[in-house]
Amino acid sequence: MNQKPNIVVMNMDNLGYGDISCYGSQLHNTTNIDRLAEEGMRFTSFYSVSGVCTPSRAGLMTGCYPRRVNMHCSADNRAVLFPADRKGLHPQEITVAKVLKDQGYATACIGKWHLGDQKPFLPTRHGFDQFFGCPYSEDMRPDVKGDHVPPLPIMEDENVIESAPDINYLTKRYTEKGVDFIMENKDRPFFLYLPYAMPGSDKTPFASPDFRGKSKNGIYGDCVQELDWSAGQILKNLKNSGIDDNTLIIWTSDNGAVYHDPPQGSNAPLKGWGYDTSEGAQRMPCIMRLPGQIPAGSVCDKVTSMMDILPTLAALAGTSAPDDRIIDGFDIRNILSGNTTEKSPYDTTGFFYYHMHQLQAVRCGQWKLYLPLDNKSTKLRGDYSGKNRVEARLYNLDLDISEENEVSALHPEVVKDLMALADRIREDIGDWDREGKNQRPAGYVNKAVPQMTS
Repeated sequence: MNQKPNIVVMNMDNLGYGDISCYGSQLHNTTNIDRLAEEGMRFTSFYSVSGVCTPSRAGLMTGCYPRRVNMHCSADNRAVLFPADRKGLHPQEITVAKVLKDQGYATACIGKWHLGDQKPFLPTRHGFDQFFGCPYSEDMRPDVKGDHVPPLPIMEDENVIESAPDINYLTKRYTEKGVDFIMENKDRPFFLYLPYAMPGSDKTPFASPDFRGKSKNGIYGDCVQELDWSAGQILKNLKNSGIDDNTLIIWTSDNGAVYHDPPQGSNAPLKGWGYDTSEGAQRMPCIMRLPGQIPAGSVCDKVTSMMDILPTLAALAGTSAPDDRIIDGFDIRNILSGNTTEKSPYDTTGFFYYHMHQLQAVRCGQWKLYLPLDNKSTKLRGDYSGKNRVEARLYNLDLDISEENEVSALHPEVVKDLMALADRIREDIGDWDREGKNQRPAGYVNKAVPQMTS
């Protein structure tokens, strides 16, 4: 992998492991995404670093656990950043966009940002030449009493250009903007980050009229079909531009499908829903495609994560991850090349599942340990009384992907080893009852203002 490739990262919102046909869906016909898998590598143990949006996206951008960069909760201790939050990704953090921009890449973020809506935290302050999209989730309502604040601003770079867009057209608009960026930059290296806003929250997802009623799974399925169409549009325009063979596509989701009533999204065969530390919340569908360099039709079950995107893309661009700070992710080029003897780096370090402040689980190799802890909901409300204690649970994910057979009593030595890994990361980046010695600060503004048209 010596040639500097173009890069497209397509990041869905709350799309589950079982929502794509090449991952087993019987409801969704995702022919374009399946084509990516046929021509690239499909990952079966690829992890988001959080079960919720803001910390997940912080991990992708920085190559770090969200707790390390203090993006695991909002300024007022909520799980994600809300409109006019004082907090955001620190301007001195080095994002994957900054790394690539320094290597001569044109960079664009088109879609849902969700790492701070105040000016010091916007994509244009974090290495992106261009930004078009929403600074937070499409379903959020600002907590500003007595004032009318638009539910969703559409921004271009650092200016609000629409205060009440038709949400049904978000996917289509983001895809068309992405195609425009490709066409404008086809003669130079580019990095296109396409973080979609769909299928979205536990509220009704949205799709444009061309896709409504076209799936077997209601509006949720229609939305998935439009996201598949979007992947097809990107593929078609890369080919038409003559740069398909030198473009790496990474297709994934920020966290698992969340519960709808009745259920529509699927994390099958994984247990759990988005927004927690279950496999369903954090093990993501992920496909990477780079013709001639990533083996076509390959499947990788080695543990990898969103944090690996920054160091891997840095290496592909001819540089390396920042060496003046701790980066938790790894350069996985050897895994991408199909090297069957290459082990997952997380087999040595472990992979850690946090929900907001709290470390809740550890994976190393085939083993996942849900840590003994007090009920997470009471802790996150500030009640540390010790009631509702949850005992340790151990699963062999190689043999039991659905986590149906708890085996801690059979493997006390494994429990002991994973508890030691947990102690190590607590010392490093903290837990609900302590700060870590190697945490970095988030960014803050003294007074946050809602993003509105002038």
